[in-house]
Amino acid sequence: MNCTNCGHFNEGGKFCVKCGHKLQEEAAVSQAAATSEYQSQPQPVYAPQQPNQRVRQAKKVSKSFFSYFAEGIKNPTATAQAAGESQFVNALITVILYALSIPIMLYVGWKLLLIQFVRSMFKLPIISEELAPSDMEDFNTGADLIKATDINSIIHFNFTDFVFKQGIFIFIGLAVIIGATYVAAKFGKVDVSFKEFFSRFGTFLIIPTALLLIGLVLAFLHVEYFSYFMNFGLLSIFLVVPFTIASFKQNGTNGLDRIYSTLIVYVVITIVLTFIANGLGEEAKTIITRMGNSSELNDLF
Repeated sequence: MNCTNCGHFNEGGKFCVKCGHKLQEEAAVSQAAATSEYQSQPQPVYAPQQPNQRVRQAKKVSKSFFSYFAEGIKNPTATAQAAGESQFVNALITVILYALSIPIMLYVGWKLLLIQFVRSMFKLPIISEELAPSDMEDFNTGADLIKATDINSIIHFNFTDFVFKQGIFIFIGLAVIIGATYVAAKFGKVDVSFKEFFSRFGTFLIIPTALLLIGLVLAFLHVEYFSYFMNFGLLSIFLVVPFTIASFKQNGTNGLDRIYSTLIVYVVITIVLTFIANGLGEEAKTIITRMGNSSELNDLF
């Protein structure tokens, strides 16, 4: 520390060794000056970070949807009849979930479906009479091996290619069914906007979607009963149509009878499901072909 009186450098102490000037007072003055200079400088003001607008909007939509979905399971009729255009987004999410859950379920559980199919073939009288008990034991051993093997990586079964392609295909099929149901309702003299009609149809679709989601969970857990929930979810679409049409009040008696409206839509549903089944059938053929051509899979057995 340099003495301010004589300029002599002192290594420590309270007084200058040359002139005897008190050094402690100088240190206090220097510190006070430094503190004053720091406080006089403008300090940056940090505003509290605001949450992302999109994140907040996503949380709001998800919270609204879960509340809507739960209410649709507890009180499906009342929830559907109360669903107006404000529920259009929630109904659209339900339709998308319905369309995507089917291909995801098939992607996850196709091995179990294949095993179920072969096992059902073994139970046919014509085949079972010619099979020895050891054949069934060998099949069960092979089935356990298939369950434990990641065959998707062996045959290069692409998740994105299968799920999104088939999901879009099923969504288009649902859009056709909803459009046909709306046209049938208009022929039945039902005065309703398409958004409100879509909202009500999507609300009645909550229970079939819930069945598919349960089946999806079972498929992930490798429980073979997932196929029953998948079938119930698919066939429930035949109930959604008449429930939706019947939930609206007809204006007048000159419109198309609701029974005929429902039957017409059933024809459309049958055509749509046929196209979907054909598309899934082509995917199944591709899987079987890849299995037959896979040297890794042949080495496995």
